[in-house]
Amino acid sequence: MGTPHNNAPQGAFAKTVLMPGDPLRAKYIAETFLENPELVNNVRGVQGYTGTYKGVRVSVMASGMGCPAIGIYSYELFHFFGVDNIIRIGSAGAIHPGLKLRDIVMAQGACTDSNYAHQYNLSGHFAPIASFELLETAVAVAREKGVEPNVGNLYSSDVFYNKAGDTLKWGEMGVLAVEMESAALYCNAAEAGKRALTICTISDSLVTGEALPPEERQTSFTQMMEIALQVAVEMDRK
Repeated sequence: MGTPHNNAPQGAFAKTVLMPGDPLRAKYIAETFLENPELVNNVRGVQGYTGTYKGVRVSVMASGMGCPAIGIYSYELFHFFGVDNIIRIGSAGAIHPGLKLRDIVMAQGACTDSNYAHQYNLSGHFAPIASFELLETAVAVAREKGVEPNVGNLYSSDVFYNKAGDTLKWGEMGVLAVEMESAALYCNAAEAGKRALTICTISDSLVTGEALPPEERQTSFTQMMEIALQVAVEMDRK
């Protein structure tokens, strides 16, 4: 039985789902890395695929942009399709001077200006954090591949064109980069008792003004993709 946003049959998704924002990136990952990828969802063009990687069943599905979008898709995967792990793989804008284009960032936590966690009626401010198990595994995998990841907080903003112009202030608090989805993903994982992690590649810098072209964002972040895929393999062994 499907949902309003996902018409895949039960059992169509693997226990671990890689979740880029861009449907074209999901298609690229499936066709480039997965063996025998099958399109299992295409409602609203948000493509979801399942195949195998190194003999392990893995899924990849797009989330769209922003907390509301990933909030819907990750909630349904966790609650209705038996998914245990979601690894967001996306782009982020550096707000810390120590980061360069194409650097890998792993989000231990997600600061946010979103009101997403208000729905839980808590008497304070919920701090959305990653699954330590996924984070620990991802750091180990990255180091085995010769990559030293940047681990720290991301800033999940509801606003891309920020009229306040204060995004870099988050960098002054040690936040590494800005994106738009991790806070909602981490909230959904906590509420469902599941695991989530964001791995991002720096696509642009608010500090220096440098930026990668859109076509590179879609297809060239293979290092991040391969790390996430290997994490899926490692989680299958546990």
